[in-house]
Amino acid sequence: MTVDLKKIKKVHFVGIGGAGMSSLAYILHHNGHFVTGSDIRESETVERLRNDNILIYIGHSRDNVAEDVDMIVYTAAVKKDNAELMEGERRGIPLLERSDLLGIVMKSYPRSIAISGTHGKTTTTSMISVILDEAGYDPTILIGGDVDAFHGNVKLGRSDYFVTEACEYVGSFLKLHPFVASILNIDKDHLDYYKTMENVVKAFQSFAHLIQEDGLLVLHADNDYVDAITKDLKCKVVLFGAGENANYRADHITFNQLGFPEFDVIRDGEIVSRAKLQVPGLHNINNALAAIAMADFLGVPVETSAKALESFKGAHRRFEQKGTVNNVTIVDDYAHHPTEIMATLKAASNMAHNRIWCVFQPHLFSRTKELLNEFSQAFDMADKVIITDIYPAREEDFGLVSSKDLVDKMESGKPDVTYIPKFFD
Repeated sequence: MTVDLKKIKKVHFVGIGGAGMSSLAYILHHNGHFVTGSDIRESETVERLRNDNILIYIGHSRDNVAEDVDMIVYTAAVKKDNAELMEGERRGIPLLERSDLLGIVMKSYPRSIAISGTHGKTTTTSMISVILDEAGYDPTILIGGDVDAFHGNVKLGRSDYFVTEACEYVGSFLKLHPFVASILNIDKDHLDYYKTMENVVKAFQSFAHLIQEDGLLVLHADNDYVDAITKDLKCKVVLFGAGENANYRADHITFNQLGFPEFDVIRDGEIVSRAKLQVPGLHNINNALAAIAMADFLGVPVETSAKALESFKGAHRRFEQKGTVNNVTIVDDYAHHPTEIMATLKAASNMAHNRIWCVFQPHLFSRTKELLNEFSQAFDMADKVIITDIYPAREEDFGLVSSKDLVDKMESGKPDVTYIPKFFD
């Protein structure tokens, strides 16, 4: 659908409390559009938008759609029988999926940066955002999690620079128009939509070909699909990672007692800076290298990027240390894929500790079923694991898989695992 935002006055967001939806609502609101929205529950994000004078309804109803609404925006998770979408269809109001709106907004920023990959998008988006902001580029920013430096998940800049996550779910990132993009990794996920790993790779190939010819792709050198992704690409490509073929890699890595790494940044074989992170784990070294490589292409000296990252303490729910009680440190992490769980537990193991307990709630029935074997092997670095019932999100329970299936598969080996259906009775 072709939409001219200059002709749109009033926009209604269905599911406005989501990270991507709330940030777009904020941007449109501050660009002069009259914005309303609805969500199924109250949240900190909803409250922030209300405090910004955006009218938000809790619960979905056809009455939430005002008579003078020019456009309705919805997320891929909203079902077609949603009362507000049905009311919009009845009245002939244009309906726009979130990723379509993101692509339209992105077109108005000549220097747009899109962060893709199965894992690490939120952290890397936060990192490049902090770097560009500290360097004075004044970017507009959309992040999939809250970042203290921006007092939330969105910042409205006054320049040509635009930074956003590029989510691969249902091919959403294929609506974007990046000048610079990264593919952090490609892993088996969202098979409820893609069906096969071959289709996942094809989607990332298509995404890479959306990059402007004078732009840049930053790609993980250790990925099995480097050749497939870069074939026939016209934009510049640089690689990051541990391999010798990487343009940007880390050397002389050390960790402090909190598990925070320090390392030399190697660019094309030469040490160009020393970096010191305030987020733990080897995976965050790779995230930092990707952010540094993108910023370098955009004219930010590597030393400036490294200095900016010294103050970055991570996005909320990405290895977020909530506090310590009776010598037990509580960490909240959004990891919902076996690869992410292993990276999180590896980061925890680099901290000074006696035992590692992991409380895990599987996310989505489809993901749990497709990756049951991988999940059963992802917790080996924990001493004790507690598994709760699956969080269904957008899915219905058809009885094909349960958390008990995962526990049964894990009980024969390490670690010690217990099934507790609910967090609270």
